[in-house]
Amino acid sequence: MAAKKKSTPSARQYWLFKSEPESYSIVDLAKEPTKTTFWDGVRNYQARNLLRDTIRLGDRVLFYHSNADPMAIVGTAEVVKTGYPDHTAFDPQDHHYDPKSKPDEPTWFMVDVRLLQVFPKLVTRDELKACVDLRDMMVIRQGARLSIQPVTAAEWQAVHRLAGVKDKS
Repeated sequence: MAAKKKSTPSARQYWLFKSEPESYSIVDLAKEPTKTTFWDGVRNYQARNLLRDTIRLGDRVLFYHSNADPMAIVGTAEVVKTGYPDHTAFDPQDHHYDPKSKPDEPTWFMVDVRLLQVFPKLVTRDELKACVDLRDMMVIRQGARLSIQPVTAAEWQAVHRLAGVKDKS
């Protein structure tokens, strides 16, 4: 009988999560009593699939303020709870309500994140575009509007260098 292969933990993954600061900013996250929140309201199937199927406990997140002046990466968080049904889809009083999503057959999912750090210096979209190490980063690609995006380990490190901070992961 062949020996069973030992399973090894998967490597940490990195993500960029977009949020409009008027809806929920990194300052709002920092004010939470446990510096933790659920990342709700994602209503794109591709991003939903990442939340539901791919993002794992301990993964790291770049927190990006979109539709802001300036648009920028403003800090980092870590995933502390993996994908579960987004309860805001079931609440008719919530602006993320989706009448087609049911608790016994949910359409939308979310994860919980905990703040790691607020960057003392914003890393603006223009700085991202100007950095040769980030030339392939999804967030700076024309037409890349996905609210949850993969980030490489090298991109994660480059963003930290631009922010002038040490990686706290």
